[in-house]
Order: sequence, then C-alpha cells, then structure tokens
Amino acid sequence: MSDVNIFWDPMGFELDSMGTKRLHGISDGDTPIIRVSIRMLSIDTPEKSYNGRPSRQDENLAQLAGWINAGQAPIDDDLAEYMVPRLSGGSAGTLQETQGKKASEVFQQLLDEKLTKPSGAKRQLYVRTADQPFDSYGRLLAYVSPRYTKEELKNLSPGERATFNLLMVKSGWAASFLIYPSLPKHRDLVLLHNAAWEAFDNRKGAWEEPNNLTGYEFRMCVKLFKITKKLVAGRKLSSSERFSWISRFCTDLTTREIYYPQKYFKVKPYNRVFTWSKDVSEAVGMMNLKTP
Repeated sequence: MSDVNIFWDPMGFELDSMGTKRLHGISDGDTPIIRVSIRMLSIDTPEKSYNGRPSRQDENLAQLAGWINAGQAPIDDDLAEYMVPRLSGGSAGTLQETQGKKASEVFQQLLDEKLTKPSGAKRQLYVRTADQPFDSYGRLLAYVSPRYTKEELKNLSPGERATFNLLMVKSGWAASFLIYPSLPKHRDLVLLHNAAWEAFDNRKGAWEEPNNLTGYEFRMCVKLFKITKKLVAGRKLSSSERFSWISRFCTDLTTREIYYPQKYFKVKPYNRVFTWSKDVSEAVGMMNLKTP
C-alpha cells in the first residue's frame, strides 16, 4: 500500500502554440514537419552542460562553501549546514558532469533497448503532455514511452510499459522532480514515488554518492554563487534579487505538508513536490496542503 497522500487527475488541453520552429520538410500537402525539444516531465538528471561544463564550477562552488561558512551568502543556517558538505570538496562540478554523462549513457541504453522490437525494427515514441505544455525555453513538457500496439499493451503490466521518465528514476540516474500543476495521475504518481524511493534507499545510480547534488540543486548553487559574488563585491541587491536563486515551495507528498523554499531539504528527495510561488495559493486548495 502506497503512502502517497496527494491525488491528482490532470486535465486535457489543446496545444495551441509552439512558438517559432524551423521547417524540416513535409510529408504531404497538409503536414509540415517541425522539430521540438522535449523536457521529460517529473524528473531531473545531473547536468553535463550548464553555463558551460559543470566541472568548470569546481572552484566557484568551493568558494561558495567558504562564503557560506563566513555568513556572506543569503542562505538559511540549516540549509547551509546541509549544502556545505556537498560544495566544499572542490569537485562538486566535476561530480555533476560525470554523473550527467552517465545519465545520458543510461538513457541512450534504455532507448536502444526499449525502442527495438523483437524483429529488430524500431518503435516510435509515444509522447503525452501534462497540463502545462511548454517550459520557458520552449521545450515540450511530456512523458515519453515506446509506442506499443493495442495487442501488445494487453499483455504488458504497468511496469513493463513504463515511460522513460519512470525508467530513468528507477535506474537512479534521475531524481524525481515533480512540479505542480504538471503532476501525473495518482496511479502513475505512486509508481514514480516507489521507484524514486527504492533507488534512493538502495543507493542506485547517482545516489551512490551521499554528497551529490541533484541537477536542480547544482543549478541553484551556481545561481547562489553569482549572487553572493556580487554581495561580497559590495553590490547592493534587493531582497528579490538576493533570494532569486531559490523560489519554489516544497510539499511532502506523503504528509501534504508544505515548506518554504529554503526548507525543501527537510523533505526526502523522493517525497518532494515543488510549487512556484505564484501557484502556492492554488496548490494549497487543490491538494489540501498544510503547514508543518
């Protein structure tokens, strides 16, 4: 029996705008072909490229740890205690890049395996979007899986027809990264939660390293370094600028308790559901959330 206490049933929608896209050809007189990047929903892998190579951030993140210890960074004491061991070794960026490359390799292996039919022919992808179709970079937000025939689906369990999103979490090379309102249905949410829990508990993939940074934590810390560098240099920043590095509230999907952005680490990685500040009021009502 799962202990997931958030129930969600995504609404359907029409994809009414995809922005400007390059034409890659046509298949017939009424079918232009475009190409669009897909950001796989509800997961986050380590970065292999972010502001250049993550390994180039080693020195910066070690410096950030020093600034945090000196009380110069705009970070709460308890989050600082959690974060410093992950930054101070001098190789946080290198670890992120190494894990990012491994995550890409594992994803490619899964694609090669799952998209190959017993005959050797290639399957197509099945793509399903959630309530929010695109991110700020114009990428399609979606769950992606092999396309099976109706006959094949009759003989496949939910686990056997798993999305690549779920399989990456199960491998340990992706952290669950649920963001309201783009949440899976309750059945799929339970599958994702159980896979994330098992991977974390068994130290699979990236979780083998206890002081690793998830992809979203790495990106946060790079932003925090840039902000702190300005403060150390004597720049005066507004409150919104000082704390722009972390702005998502975090809910524990097993207790429905919602935490302020800098308290997210109090929720186990496999229990986290993030919500942007602008959506908090709606999320509290829709998911019946409560404060700790």
